[in-house]
Amino acid sequence: MLVIENAVVVTVDAAGSEYHGGHVVVDGERIAAVGAGPAPEGVSGERVDAGGCLVTPGLVNTHHHLYQWATRGWATDATLFEWLVTLYPVWGRLDAQITRSAAAAGLARLALTGCTTVADHHYVFPRDGGDQMAALVDAVRAVGVRAHLVRGSMDRGASDGGLPPDHLVEGTDAALAGTEEAIDTWHDPTPGAELRVAVGPCSPFTVSDELMTGAAELARGRGVRLHTHLAETLDEQERCRAEYGRDPVAHAEALGWLGEDVWLAHTVHVSPAEVRELGATGTGSAHCPTSNGRLGTGIAPVRDLLDAGVPVGLGVDGAASNESGGLGEQLHQAVLQARQRGGPRALAPREALRMATADGARCLGRQDELGSLEPGKLADLVVWATDGLPHAGIDDPVAALVLGAVPEVRLSLVGGRRVVTDGALRTADAAALAADLRAASRRLEGTRP
Repeated sequence: MLVIENAVVVTVDAAGSEYHGGHVVVDGERIAAVGAGPAPEGVSGERVDAGGCLVTPGLVNTHHHLYQWATRGWATDATLFEWLVTLYPVWGRLDAQITRSAAAAGLARLALTGCTTVADHHYVFPRDGGDQMAALVDAVRAVGVRAHLVRGSMDRGASDGGLPPDHLVEGTDAALAGTEEAIDTWHDPTPGAELRVAVGPCSPFTVSDELMTGAAELARGRGVRLHTHLAETLDEQERCRAEYGRDPVAHAEALGWLGEDVWLAHTVHVSPAEVRELGATGTGSAHCPTSNGRLGTGIAPVRDLLDAGVPVGLGVDGAASNESGGLGEQLHQAVLQARQRGGPRALAPREALRMATADGARCLGRQDELGSLEPGKLADLVVWATDGLPHAGIDDPVAALVLGAVPEVRLSLVGGRRVVTDGALRTADAAALAADLRAASRRLEGTRP
């Protein structure tokens, strides 16, 4: 038993319950009680005085590419397509050790910024790259966060009109077989699972229609979720119109890629009618504001998506297009971008927090277990230190979290296990992870143009 008390507890439950001077009781891997004032009489266990702190659900990162931590700082002034063409040959040199080092460093950074669940979309499988999925799993287990590993794929190389070089894509049958193998080996469908697998062909300009439809059939046959990039740039929109005679959302719909078991990365360039279609089908969206800004792809219509009933989570995206790699700051960036598009009331701080927690859990199909602080749910939570100089004088702790500097994580729990305490990683040696990452990056440096 662990009792956290004397805190501002923002539950992000359906009623928006908040308790000043409240408590959270953790029993094993689940939450036993949440409420106002001290913990109930008779509750025993270790007590954590969280005075001056804010307690929220753990943040859910709905879109990432962990391997990209090894290639930060490349193509810093490029468009998305230019950036991809520059980096594909570099990523073709990935081996399992580089991927493991990059993933562990990226996961550590995420944990230190309040993230407890990570959806990682891995679509690069070099022919001599070793077991990429096993490398990711090893990193996840070392850092101790919860993960949804999206087994991605590309089968459309440059000779078929795609963007990746031919040597970096798989055959369609091989991609589907590799995806099924990942489900067989790593997917855990049981309640409270720490590791699940989803199906994720990369994007309309890197995969064939056959892979998209085959992947959807595979995922639905195995009861796992589907994820892909969609409507990220105007270049993609123009390319879809030229090749298929339709916009990306219509293309996804034609291929069976809309539904409550699907969440899409970005959805920046979507029309009002497409927004309504996403809402009507229950298709989720992973909003990645910093990456969209870094690549200059545009500002997603988050207010419109939320109003249409679309589950909109937050994503960091790969660190090669978001060198900071932290999730906590995405709440701030989401508010700023929404207001740049729609004015000062376009997105409120508590809406941004909901996107990063409860709505992110909906995108991953984990809303019954994650995303809010309620009895019976998994004890994935963060205690934020909002009592220091960076937040002094901000009376509303949610405003302090979302609009101010990202607070230090005083305590982070994943299934009741401590991952971060007092701003330091408990599960792994951060200095050693950084050294491994530097070595991995140096191994790729020889491919820099």
